[in-house]
Amino acid sequence: MYSSVCTNVDRFMSGVLGRLFGTVRSRWSRLSEVFRGPVHAVGTFTRRYLLQLSTTLHSWLRFVPRSLTKAVDPEAQSIDLYSDVSSENEHALTLVDIPTSNLEAPSIKWLLETSTDPEVFLAAASLVPLVEWPLDLDVSDMLPQLHDVFTSCVGFHGHIVPSLEEKASACIMAMSHLYCGRVIQAYPGRGEFLGRGRRDYNMFDKITQRNISTANRTVLAPAMQLCFPENDDDGFSWYTFWLDECPDSVLEWLSHSLPYHFVTGRVNKEVDKVAIELISELLSSPSNQIIANCTLLACVMVGVQFDKKDIIRIDKSSDLPRFANALLAQFQKVIWAYDGGDLDADITGVTRRAWNLLNVICRILEPAKQYYSRSYHTMQNLEVCKNIYSRARSSEQHHTWELLHALHNALHFTLTAAKIYRDPAKLWHYQYFWTADPHSPEDFDWLVDYLEYIHRDDQEAAFDILLLLDVMKVRCSPARQHQFFKSLIACMDSNMPHDLRHAALRAAHSAREEIASIDAIDDAELRDMLLTEFSPAILTAVCPQPGAILSDNDPDRFFHSHRDSCYLKLIFALARNPNWHPQLFRDHHIDRCISIIAQRDLLQHSFYLAGIFLRIAPERLSVTPLDSITEQQWWDMMRSAWLWAYDSIYDIHCFQFLSVLVEGTKRHMQIDSDYDLERLIGNVDLTLDVLERRDLKQGEGERERVTVAMKELRAVASDMLERLVNSKGVISP
Repeated sequence: MYSSVCTNVDRFMSGVLGRLFGTVRSRWSRLSEVFRGPVHAVGTFTRRYLLQLSTTLHSWLRFVPRSLTKAVDPEAQSIDLYSDVSSENEHALTLVDIPTSNLEAPSIKWLLETSTDPEVFLAAASLVPLVEWPLDLDVSDMLPQLHDVFTSCVGFHGHIVPSLEEKASACIMAMSHLYCGRVIQAYPGRGEFLGRGRRDYNMFDKITQRNISTANRTVLAPAMQLCFPENDDDGFSWYTFWLDECPDSVLEWLSHSLPYHFVTGRVNKEVDKVAIELISELLSSPSNQIIANCTLLACVMVGVQFDKKDIIRIDKSSDLPRFANALLAQFQKVIWAYDGGDLDADITGVTRRAWNLLNVICRILEPAKQYYSRSYHTMQNLEVCKNIYSRARSSEQHHTWELLHALHNALHFTLTAAKIYRDPAKLWHYQYFWTADPHSPEDFDWLVDYLEYIHRDDQEAAFDILLLLDVMKVRCSPARQHQFFKSLIACMDSNMPHDLRHAALRAAHSAREEIASIDAIDDAELRDMLLTEFSPAILTAVCPQPGAILSDNDPDRFFHSHRDSCYLKLIFALARNPNWHPQLFRDHHIDRCISIIAQRDLLQHSFYLAGIFLRIAPERLSVTPLDSITEQQWWDMMRSAWLWAYDSIYDIHCFQFLSVLVEGTKRHMQIDSDYDLERLIGNVDLTLDVLERRDLKQGEGERERVTVAMKELRAVASDMLERLVNSKGVISP
């Protein structure tokens, strides 16, 4: 009877220790940088203690009461403990299911308290910071034990014995980790937990007086801060430069332990600085676990409340969506409430921390972009930016550049919160944007001022301004138009980085209707600047080094599909106005457009090229660059333009161009391929179908006129096709 129970318990304990062994194997490497202990000890303790534990259990089970409980490994095979045991037997084992993950900490605790093997003790101590220690698990005996073991590593001269340095380091890490947990376990109460008749702080301070490394000193710092005397306002002093001498495993552990300080309120300015510097260090190449740790740390810094279980959890990666959304919401509330006053006046320290977190908040949120919902309060975030800008430009301010740096970070946060991608490679892609806040062009006058003020000294900030204005579809107020276009010209200069030049081109593209209607601009100085300075600057934005041979991956290569699509749409708009035609020739835009014809895979570019050339062609009075376009190129351009016509007619100006495209196609149509004519007819039919079936904004009269012209083109093309087929001796279907 008992042999069956013991056999099953043996199997159960094999599962538990096997799981612990798997934990050791998978997690050992995370501490190997600090504690390079004998990994073979893990296998040693597993084999040795499995046998020892089995023997002990055989003896112990003679006295097991009926009420004892057991844990079942959900990953092990099912164990029927009642197979050979009568239900009436007073010694029958009645147990409930407990996941074996809950046994990791108790198993390590048992090993530390019972093992006399130095290698097993070292292996178990090194596992302490890698498993979750439940809040209801009593570790009060472990702390003094670990302190005593550390003390045993110290020689007669007060220095750690060289051969015991690894053991001493493992004790420091385990002791600090468990102490942090003990503090939050007792919170909001306080206490002395080392149990050696002296204040805990003094005991830890004595450890720092030994010849311990900076990494060990850093590991001990969280515990020392948590037990610092309440009546001392300064707190324990630890320094950000310590982080530079710590391995990654210690930095990751700090990201787990630092939230304990903010939750319990045992924090000072030094801890604030260390926390922000730590986040900055860790987010250079973060895992999801590190992102989650840093996000939780930032949350508690700005006052987000969490359950204690969230704080002690080792693997927080599954909670990243909850943390990221909480951080974004709370951070916005804090910065919205800040009125620009004295940061130190806030006794909670939350506002000061939020202000300091501006340096790293985007580095926290950007890797977690897939986990949080976009903010629809862009105007409120921009109001914060505006207030910072006003303070920076105030004559009373003596820290202008510090405020401008904060302004740049706040603007960066505004983009990140709205999920606007700042990657220059995504500049040409459509980005969804919506804001719940009403706004007018005048609300952005300060941004135009900021752009003019900063574009030469902070090109990254200038890029962010142009990106935001473009994505929000902002139109400048009349009072700022001259200033805005002057800044665009400067940003398109050949000496500017390509991403800023391209952002300026994108902004010019967004303002193309205002620019095209140059004769409607009352400001004569602005009109002259657009014609004489803005026009050549557009070409510089796409071609800063004319004639230079660049690689196919260079952002400034001759043909870039997305960039040149933006450029051609801008020139297409300008070509509608005859007042722009001389300038387009003079500043070599037409020359560039002709050069683009030779490129393969033009796709929708052909539609805009056709629009540019057909609108300018009637004005040719003598030999012009257009004479270099061959009839075959004209025909290829016309039929390719119809391939994309159906997709372009939702734009009123593209729709109005269709009648011009009809006439141009008739003029340059060639009877050389029945396939080309069939495709042309099919594309014209597709465009007609869209025009007739969709609810477009064009007036009925204009729609009818364009429809009639397109049907005439289809008739002409069909007639040509029939004649071509007949000429080949084939009967047309």
